[in-house]
Amino acid sequence: MTTPNGAGTALITGASSGIGAVYADRLARRGHDLILVARDQQRLEVLAARLTRETGRRVDVLPADLAQPSDRRRVEDRLRQDPAITLLVNNAGVSASGGLADGDLDRLEAMIQVNAIAVMRLAGAVAPGFAARGRGTIINIASVLALAPELFNSVYSGTKAFVLNLSLGLHKEVGERGVRVQAVLPGATRTEIWARSGTDPAHLPQEMLMGVEEMVDAALAGLDQGELVTIPSLPDAGQWVAFDAARRAMQPNLSRDRAAERYRAG
Repeated sequence: MTTPNGAGTALITGASSGIGAVYADRLARRGHDLILVARDQQRLEVLAARLTRETGRRVDVLPADLAQPSDRRRVEDRLRQDPAITLLVNNAGVSASGGLADGDLDRLEAMIQVNAIAVMRLAGAVAPGFAARGRGTIINIASVLALAPELFNSVYSGTKAFVLNLSLGLHKEVGERGVRVQAVLPGATRTEIWARSGTDPAHLPQEMLMGVEEMVDAALAGLDQGELVTIPSLPDAGQWVAFDAARRAMQPNLSRDRAAERYRAG
């Protein structure tokens, strides 16, 4: 049995490998108990046993396919009903090769279910309890493709833009009620998502590919520094600040009662 945990419990999706598994390791070593969510129960149980042995933390496994509404609801119910949960890592994600014009629409829709719908529903399930208790953290794993959709296929990039906007809007809703929100925008990272999507990362310049442990450690450093948006590979944080400031500067002119002069005939 574990002792009472001041850090609370972290629920991590996509926890069986890659980014999610490293988050599980790091958060357990920071004192969190864990709930690990992924499709592969065997891999979850192996990871849970190792982390319990190495850290002494309590680690539960919750097998679920987040593309399936019934499985999502089980995870949502756990988030709503377990007051020990203080941190959600919305990490589960899939990719698919091919664009919208030449891709498999059913496969692209399944990707949207995991990358966007599941992120929204799980964040929405846990946020009310966090806000009511005045404590909690939601980490949403997006991608730099939210800012650079031309670099990959449109649907995948679109799901990551959704996650970024969701995070920014959610911060506006609950940030002053004691709830932390962080959007993490990794670049290309050495994980299994490449093989699963049928994409060979060998065609990328190797200086573009970050190791998963370095990526997660940077993301947690950004969380510790209070960042709302963390881009692990960005050397100059001022570039994001300038980008965000330019976006905000447009806001007063995005909705007006008259069309801009350049669109008026005559």
